[in-house]
Amino acid sequence: MLVNTRQMLNMAKKNKYAIAQPNAWDSHSLRAIIRASQDSRCPVILGLAEAHFGYLSPEEVAHMVSFYAGKTDIPVALHLDHGASYNAIVRAIRAGFTSVMIDASQLAFEENIKVTAEIVKMAHAVDVTVEAELGYVGVGLEYEKLDAVAKDLFTKPEQAREFVTRTEVDSLAVAIGTAHGEYKGEPRLDLERLVEIAAAVKVPLVLHGGSGTGDERLESAIRCGISKVNIFTDLTKAAAAETRLVPPSVSYPDEGMLGEEAVIDCLQHYFRVFGCVNRVTDTSYEQKFTMCTDFTAGGSA
Repeated sequence: MLVNTRQMLNMAKKNKYAIAQPNAWDSHSLRAIIRASQDSRCPVILGLAEAHFGYLSPEEVAHMVSFYAGKTDIPVALHLDHGASYNAIVRAIRAGFTSVMIDASQLAFEENIKVTAEIVKMAHAVDVTVEAELGYVGVGLEYEKLDAVAKDLFTKPEQAREFVTRTEVDSLAVAIGTAHGEYKGEPRLDLERLVEIAAAVKVPLVLHGGSGTGDERLESAIRCGISKVNIFTDLTKAAAAETRLVPPSVSYPDEGMLGEEAVIDCLQHYFRVFGCVNRVTDTSYEQKFTMCTDFTAGGSA
């Protein structure tokens, strides 16, 4: 069933586990995400990043997710990941996304609040949940060179409290030392900072850059307050590794199916790490989401 993220993330926060947000990049990965969540009885947040609109359009993803989610009792949220523009966010909501992320983290604190609050007001009007980001989550950070200057870019607990209060955002992505893509060096998470952030805000916290962080670190982050973890790079690596092994006699369509199975295996591993297996029974999810196909909005951000 298609839902927004509010209920599933609040249940994860309450019961100290995390919901996975894997990103899809083609029909095989999208189907793998749904199949893995069905097999493991896990609520899931299926993501499409604005940067990946060239792989799949929001309209294509919305139609496919509506089709597959309608055939399962597993709660599935359809989420725009790293929405950087007002137009992309409106497009996703019009297509039928049930959740969006506004990533204005590169802006100054006050400007981030202004942009995020505008998106929240617009999205909440049609029951779409909103995630925002505060602090800097890098790309392939070199952790052996991480110093006090770099840590100053991490999320500050006192700013997190003010940000959530003024924007009324539904979930907050925090910067505590993870990175997008593949790591360079050994990941070091600032868990003490995470505990302080979790104490300062009431909304569920999100960890971007879950791939390659390590099972024990992820488990620790979840115990310290993370309720949602984003996964992408490890899924693509698993699919690529599997398809590179096939002999020339294997057809291209069959290669795609092998990649799909590899994504399922990788994702089910993360479901176990996140503690979200068999969590559908945590709540009845009585309120299904109706796609907002007649949504209109104006403005800019």
